[in-house]
Amino acid sequence: MLIGIDASRALRAQRTGTERYALEIIRHLLQLPAAADHQWHLYADAPPAPALLPVRTPGAAGDNVAWQIMPARRLWTHRTLAAAVTRHRPDVLFVPAHVLPLVVPPRRLPPSVVTIHDLGYHAFPETHTRWQRLYLEWSTRWSAWAATRLIAVSTATASDLRRLYGADRRKIDVIHEATVPALAVSRDQLDQIRRRYALARPYALFVGTLQPRKNLVRLATAYKALVEHQAVAWDLVLAGAPGWLSDPILHELAELGMDDRIHQLGFVPDADLPSLFGGARLFVFPSLYEGFGLPVLEAQTYGVPVMTANNSSLPEIAGDAALLVDPTDVDAIAAAMLRLSQDEPLRQRLITAGYANVKRFSWEKAARETLAVLAQAARSGKR
Repeated sequence: MLIGIDASRALRAQRTGTERYALEIIRHLLQLPAAADHQWHLYADAPPAPALLPVRTPGAAGDNVAWQIMPARRLWTHRTLAAAVTRHRPDVLFVPAHVLPLVVPPRRLPPSVVTIHDLGYHAFPETHTRWQRLYLEWSTRWSAWAATRLIAVSTATASDLRRLYGADRRKIDVIHEATVPALAVSRDQLDQIRRRYALARPYALFVGTLQPRKNLVRLATAYKALVEHQAVAWDLVLAGAPGWLSDPILHELAELGMDDRIHQLGFVPDADLPSLFGGARLFVFPSLYEGFGLPVLEAQTYGVPVMTANNSSLPEIAGDAALLVDPTDVDAIAAAMLRLSQDEPLRQRLITAGYANVKRFSWEKAARETLAVLAQAARSGKR
């Protein structure tokens, strides 16, 4: 089977959850023993960094991974990638991040599988620009209709696909994301991270792109109330690059006057995240909507007790290993953070439950299930 993959999102230097998923699912697909039985054709808009992804799979007789580098241009997916996959059709095309190339007529499109991560632009349209909202609406609707099969990263996202786009439940497979195993973090590494980011006190950690649906203004407001009324001895750390419509968020954070206690780190390289997680007293993620919520699993992997929201996919992913709150209730967020920082029996219970919870998720399992879906789509195209 010749499997084509849109690898463009996997190569981004600054990876959010979607880009992390793309890299890890491609990496683990190519590491499967069964990968040696197939040819893999990876499309990208720029060359991959050395050793980022293999050029052959374990057990393959020779190189069975080929790259087709096509320079970036406007509407790369719908012009450049679309032309490539129709000119030389793979047996199946895998798009790990939402957008299937627009091909007219659709019958020229090879059998295809698209991963849909979330439909948050429906839940919170005001958190996107008009153009972004229109593009997401059109491209996701097209992908849901035209793809041979759909992968949803959570049951919540699968439900949204059926409810909002009428997607056939028979062509949707729920395949969860995962997190990589925790790296050992030494005391020296923890000390280095604290010095690098000027973190003198213990801290509660948030990791994610700074955008409206992450609910950061309510989180910071709740934290400020704790500082003013409870004299808490720990800081709040926000790790993540500014995203869509972040300027009003940054303005409101500045208006709180808590610069000495709320640390905005900006984008944090992957190499620093293990130490940043490992040094956290608690992890806070009161998002208004998530298709999966990978940072919750990352925190649990590093033995950090988690407070997260009681909406969308977050209860599904966090399991019984997190303190769930109404993310629209500032007082509830504050009370949960205070409790999670002080209630040691609760902390230990959630840490233990977190270690157990992350065992439900595996990139190797996700890759095996994804390869089965790709094979099913390829067979559908031959009938």
